[in-house]
Amino acid sequence: MTDRIVLAYSGGLDTSVAIGWIAEETGAEVVAVAVDVGQGGESLDTVRQRALDCGAVEAYVADARDEFAEQYCMPTLKANALYMDAYPLVSAISRPVITKHLVAAAQQFGATTVAHGCTGKGNDQVRFEVGIQTLGPELKCIAPVRDLALTRDKAIEYATANNLPIETTKKNPFSIDQNVWGRAVETGFLEDIWNGPTKDVYDYTEDPAFPPAADIVTISFEEGIPVALDGKPVTPLQAIEELNQRAGAQGVGRIDIVEDRLVGIKSREIYEAPGAMALIAAHQELENVTLEREQARFKKTLGQRWTELVYDGQWFSPLKKSLDTFINDTQRYVSGEIRLELHGGRATVQGRKSTTGLYDFNLATYDTGDAFDQSSARGFIDIFGLSSKVASERDQRLHGTPDFSAVNSLDS
Repeated sequence: MTDRIVLAYSGGLDTSVAIGWIAEETGAEVVAVAVDVGQGGESLDTVRQRALDCGAVEAYVADARDEFAEQYCMPTLKANALYMDAYPLVSAISRPVITKHLVAAAQQFGATTVAHGCTGKGNDQVRFEVGIQTLGPELKCIAPVRDLALTRDKAIEYATANNLPIETTKKNPFSIDQNVWGRAVETGFLEDIWNGPTKDVYDYTEDPAFPPAADIVTISFEEGIPVALDGKPVTPLQAIEELNQRAGAQGVGRIDIVEDRLVGIKSREIYEAPGAMALIAAHQELENVTLEREQARFKKTLGQRWTELVYDGQWFSPLKKSLDTFINDTQRYVSGEIRLELHGGRATVQGRKSTTGLYDFNLATYDTGDAFDQSSARGFIDIFGLSSKVASERDQRLHGTPDFSAVNSLDS
């Protein structure tokens, strides 16, 4: 029986050429696997037929948009995941769901190897291969660009020589990855980090310098998940898609960052994530209302570790699963409504409402009706500062009273 290799297939030049290239280099049959995570563009049927026309013996296609939104985007939202405080893991969270379908296809079609189109310089090779090793430890991995010397020039030459039904021009200078959670753009003139992005870099967002009238949206959450927009029930996928349109029209969610890749390279990346950034802004503020102080502080630290694990391709790791348990527990009371103003590139919280929140008006107010016992503050301060006071007295006993004259002279 001829060996089979499952290929992560996008429908573009490189992976279309990789079908025949892999077959020639390895002698194996290629099964193309296309997964829709909300990247838009062509239909799955069109992509499937192209894979077959390019030489695939089978074409496995999966509409994973709802699965991606519910099982991958929502955990990312609950964690408020922003790598380097900026990047909402657009590509990083799509790789695990694609990997899951690659392994399922390999098992279904009797393949021994899984192939992906990543280079040897990026993060995605790690994300795919670590995920494949975890879900299908019996499977081998290959990367045509990295392992079989499939360069872009060779891909264009091969596609032309074999009359493959794909675009083979070099007109687009960028490398682009997109899904419903956002869009990633790199390479081309962006590799010179002094160059600013030009208008043609963007697609999900309009120029925030020329915004339309402000758009006010009320997002309703239940246990950390958006369930309605302006009172209209939505699924997670619908919430992201609608906010991509509304926040994108206001230029919300543009990110330009020099990013620390897992492989040790610093890389300049442009991201667009209007829906994701609007949802994270709303979710963070609702947590401010509903999470207890120490729980919130610890969650921020833990969420950063969660983000790093996912960025580094450890979605299926034991530690990440354990962190999920904590994060999900914190979301029990993260329910309520957040009113956002979307305007001029910003998603600004205007209002908050929660029946499960910890904000007590009677404790917070300075007006008549204040329920806070201010007389207890003095004793609290004495005890709270006691350890520092004792340490200071010890220092003065051993080293003398500090000389503050230099500070006083600066103040004067």
